Amino acid sequence: MATTADIKIGMCIEFNGKTCQIVDFQHVKPGKGPAFVRTKLKNLENGRTIDNTFTAGAPIEPVRVERRPYQFLYEDDMGANFMHTETFEQIVIDKNLIDNSDLMKEGEVVEVMFRTDNEQVLSAELPQLVEMEVTYTEPGLKGDTASSNALKPATVETGATIKVPLFINTGERIRVDTRSREYYERIK
Repeated sequence: MATTADIKIGMCIEFNGKTCQIVDFQHVKPGKGPAFVRTKLKNLENGRTIDNTFTAGAPIEPVRVERRPYQFLYEDDMGANFMHTETFEQIVIDKNLIDNSDLMKEGEVVEVMFRTDNEQVLSAELPQLVEMEVTYTEPGLKGDTASSNALKPATVETGATIKVPLFINTGERIRVDTRSREYYERIK
């Protein structure tokens, strides 16, 4: 059995009957009283983030998870359909388990996290950077801004709207950071 001394960022544990991933933690030793561990946990079954404080040395139950590569095929009323890149096994994942699912396009390879003891799908993560084509954006006019980092809305090929610099035009290809939903760079 593991204790709070074994906690690491990204570790998955069983907490209140749910599978949670440790997003952040901090060991605290106050001048008075016992030490404790302040954690931020992401519930992998519904995506909510909760804060919890464990006493130092308290037992925790680690959960074994596995990441597997799956290719996004299409979306229907059941959810998003994926195919394993090596075994060609197909699965359907609820869109709520996928962060920034509107940035996912057909053929994109994502990492699907499974709980190994019951083969339950916990989440699906897009690559950090994805290439998109800008399908629509207003033209940026020179001298249109007082600051050098002005942004305008742009619609990309998947239908998602992100903020891009004024020099980006319709038809250009850009890279988008899927974690922050921000413009990363223009592709030449």
